Amino acid sequence: MIKCLLMLAIITGYVVVVARDADQNTRTVIYDGIATEVAVAENSSSDLWITVSDLTRATRFVIKPQGVCRDELCFPLPKSRKAEFVSKRDGTSWFNLSEFARLIKQPFVTDQKNGVWYFGARAAEQNGYLTSLEAPNFTLPDLNGKLHSLSDFRGKKVLLVTWASW
Repeated sequence: MIKCLLMLAIITGYVVVVARDADQNTRTVIYDGIATEVAVAENSSSDLWITVSDLTRATRFVIKPQGVCRDELCFPLPKSRKAEFVSKRDGTSWFNLSEFARLIKQPFVTDQKNGVWYFGARAAEQNGYLTSLEAPNFTLPDLNGKLHSLSDFRGKKVLLVTWASW
């Protein structure tokens, strides 16, 4: 008997998930606004250990020799901490999705009682420039060879035009 306890509405993506009493071996992962029920490791701690196949099904990430990858994006796992991310038990490969989120600075929240894990969007820029809306200072020559720094124009409106050959 499934007893409905909570209706969780997540504004981003307008996802509505009806949660229930958490089964010991399954959890609901909401990733990119899509809810997926996944198997979890028995006796898992406060971290979310899911099967490698569920990792791909829920997040589209796959484990490759170069790291945890999704399309063209790859995050290398620190070799000294590999056991914190990947484990093999009883012939099944497990992945610690919550520790991976911490590694890539992706926010997440969990409702342990109802077995729901929500993973938010990663910040587009990890170095803080986008958050502060302040460009890093740089110096370039003008057409006459005179050097100008971006900081020379502080407080003034500046139009930056860039070009790349690739």
